Amino acid sequence: MGLFSDLMAKIFHHADAAQAAPAPVSAGSTAAAPIAAAPAVVDVTAILDKLAAENSQKLDWRHSIVDLMKLVGIDSSHGARTALAAELGFTGDTGDSAAMNIWLHKQVITKLAANGGKVPQELLN
Repeated sequence: MGLFSDLMAKIFHHADAAQAAPAPVSAGSTAAAPIAAAPAVVDVTAILDKLAAENSQKLDWRHSIVDLMKLVGIDSSHGARTALAAELGFTGDTGDSAAMNIWLHKQVITKLAANGGKVPQELLN
């Protein structure tokens, strides 16, 4: 599994856990549960905001790829970010960590949105 797939799985796992909770059934209900639910959009913002609120560190996932990676429990070292950048097709200078980090954050947010994640519109522009 690639780094982006791992990151996405860690975020989307929180949505899966919330959806796995059984819905309350009222007494006398005869409605059958659906066989397969339509894929839901995963509210990435709600998940990451909740994780940030529960974290003892002040992590700004909306602006920092390092903080986003830390928030979901993924190695955020320069080496890990360089590997993620290579996986996502970064062609710039990996020695320019500021430029790489900005590019990475934009790519990760865009790819989360492309894979069923609901993210703030201002982060997609």
